[in-house]
Amino acid sequence: MDRRWIQNPNRCADEYLVGIEDFIEFARRHNPGATRIRCPCRRCNNTLWETIENVGFHLVRNGMIETYSIWNLHGEQLEHASSSNATRVENVQPIVDANDQVMDIIQDVFPFASTNMNQEEQDDVPTPIDSAEFEQYEKLLKNANQELYPGCESFSILTAIVELMHGKIKYRMSNLCFDYFLGVFKRMLPTDNCLPKDHKQAQKVLNGLGLGYEKIHACKNNCMLFYKEHESLNTCPICNESRFKMTSQNRTTKIPQKVMRYLPLKPRLQRLYMSTHTATDMRWHKEKRVDDDVMRHPADGEAWKEFD
Repeated sequence: MDRRWIQNPNRCADEYLVGIEDFIEFARRHNPGATRIRCPCRRCNNTLWETIENVGFHLVRNGMIETYSIWNLHGEQLEHASSSNATRVENVQPIVDANDQVMDIIQDVFPFASTNMNQEEQDDVPTPIDSAEFEQYEKLLKNANQELYPGCESFSILTAIVELMHGKIKYRMSNLCFDYFLGVFKRMLPTDNCLPKDHKQAQKVLNGLGLGYEKIHACKNNCMLFYKEHESLNTCPICNESRFKMTSQNRTTKIPQKVMRYLPLKPRLQRLYMSTHTATDMRWHKEKRVDDDVMRHPADGEAWKEFD
């Protein structure tokens, strides 16, 4: 069965809509009597269960997970999966140690810091680096090398926090729920463990990795942002709605009615170019153009060889 329609960005195209009908029919046939199935839309990510009708609606609205071309979670047998799927995985991915992955992340975030340490060992002149940035690097390196508890070889402090925060985001866990389970895990572990007690402490450890976000207060009715020249205002100049919620007069901190989280684009692009895992992909278009130019305009010596 051709499933290239999954990659189609136009979710109103006839090909895409027919593909959704085929999937719904496939799910009904392989799950007889089921009222709910896993939803493979990009938002639910096969982790939430919905009625079959809602699954069809989600697929139109959100799109299907682009890599879900073998419907094994909906009854398809892997050994009988169609060989025509372009995204089929032929080889098993090697198991990568979590601690090594965390060290790779630190290397990507602070390439100059790690280079400096190597240069110092070789008596070379180190590259200048900001002292505050180097201090963050040393804190992360310490947490990456320190065991979660004495004798724990599988997890460092940083590895444990990264794994837990990944699960929190993937399964949409609230901060309150995350705090509860952190407390449970902390009581399960030996008493001298170094696991953070709550989400706030875990975030402080990860702050050094960068890529944070900026909180900007917004009007309750979405009229404007309290930003730049409007940052000092307490009411919206358009609808006169208060910027902050009504609280007791004894409260020292004001609670905004609505907050927008702004993720700056520039540092994220810089990180993609800095990372050894993504830098090649980011330069692909430029390098391809250079290769094409060489093919169209070979060097003089190469051009003369063709006439020899």
